[in-house]
Amino acid sequence: MSKPLRILVTNDDGIHAPGLESAEKIARALTDDVWVVAPETEQSGASHSLTLANPLRLRQIDEKRYALSGTPTDCVMMGVAELMKDAPPTLVLSGVNRGANMADDVTYSGTIAGAMEGTALGIPSIALSQAYGFVEGAPIPWECAETHGPVVIRKLVEIGWPSDVLININFPDCPPGELQGVDVTEQGKRDLQTAMLDRRIDARGIPYYWIGFRRVRSNPPKGSDLSAIYSGRISVTPLHLNLTEFRTLQTLRSGLDFSKKP
Repeated sequence: MSKPLRILVTNDDGIHAPGLESAEKIARALTDDVWVVAPETEQSGASHSLTLANPLRLRQIDEKRYALSGTPTDCVMMGVAELMKDAPPTLVLSGVNRGANMADDVTYSGTIAGAMEGTALGIPSIALSQAYGFVEGAPIPWECAETHGPVVIRKLVEIGWPSDVLININFPDCPPGELQGVDVTEQGKRDLQTAMLDRRIDARGIPYYWIGFRRVRSNPPKGSDLSAIYSGRISVTPLHLNLTEFRTLQTLRSGLDFSKKP
């Protein structure tokens, strides 16, 4: 990753999201060569989905800035394969997400998926998320990500990481000056009993539902992404594209060896 930085920025909160502005500030602190391709509308929870049954509409907003009627995955693909095909990005930044993407969140997250697609296309990629809501009524502290993001990313680019790994960075819910440090963490595990279906009734008496999660703190082990954020520290987690569970692989190979005669 010694090439000059040429950054593609995307997100899952949409082209008008304040977190996208934060991501652009972070990117421009690293290079002047910044492109933005973001979803036309919010795509939170889209995971690594592609738009296959409908055409994609691309709208240019400004120089090197576009909105796409698709998912974060679509956006990265459009940026790399079409808009920047003559000079592909050397780094993909996805975010800054409104809310943390930790533990089991990574399997749902469109923010993670944007970085995942960049990684799949052979481009070093980083997902960025800003935690909030730990202090009741407090505004989202975007300045935490904006202040510390460039420093952490610059160091990561200097160190480098494997081509089949994406980096997931979460910033804690605190002002920049109250940051307690940076931890390299593993993916944690949430209590999914916090998930809920909120049943409501519309004006015609027909029920409808919102999926959501109760904001309940757990007691995660040290070294996890959850533990870092709860402690006011930045969490940096390497995530692997290969989902194979190798211990189970060996067990199944031994148990399902049909080449042996009974």
